[in-house]
Amino acid sequence: MTGKETIVELISAEKIQQRVRELGTLITSDFAKTNKMIVICVLKGAFMFTADLVRSIEVPCHIEFIRASSYGSSIQSSGKVCITGTIDIEGYDILVVEDIIDTGLTISRINEEFRKCNPASLKICSLLEKPAVRKHPVTIDYLGFSVPNRFVVGYGIDYAGKYRQLPFLGTLK
Repeated sequence: MTGKETIVELISAEKIQQRVRELGTLITSDFAKTNKMIVICVLKGAFMFTADLVRSIEVPCHIEFIRASSYGSSIQSSGKVCITGTIDIEGYDILVVEDIIDTGLTISRINEEFRKCNPASLKICSLLEKPAVRKHPVTIDYLGFSVPNRFVVGYGIDYAGKYRQLPFLGTLK
């Protein structure tokens, strides 16, 4: 990438907000009987999605944060996943919120690590998925949108630290 990228809108801010509200309603229904819910935001890309999502969930919850990455400042996965942040989740109903699931490596590793901690339940919510590049089997319980295999930016998702602030999702051209 040259630093003079053009961004083509893929999903509008309005469509994102509508889908976030729909996901919030589904999650509220599924978690309605719990009083021990933790929403775990995978930083940095999922922070905007998580903030909007938890405001749409009508179940009391704690909000926690972890960092997990296989990208660094590249647009291709390194194949190694680094997870930082510790949270006591034993006996809690957990909702992990991701920005995008492509190969499935990062979320598979998170899922594996969290299951060792004996949560009451563990569900995955992702704003985006790229099914064309999936290499690791992943069950996404709550999905915003499926997108083509292009590098996506905006709504919290960056390219080398840029474009997170965009209210829509776009692709770099």
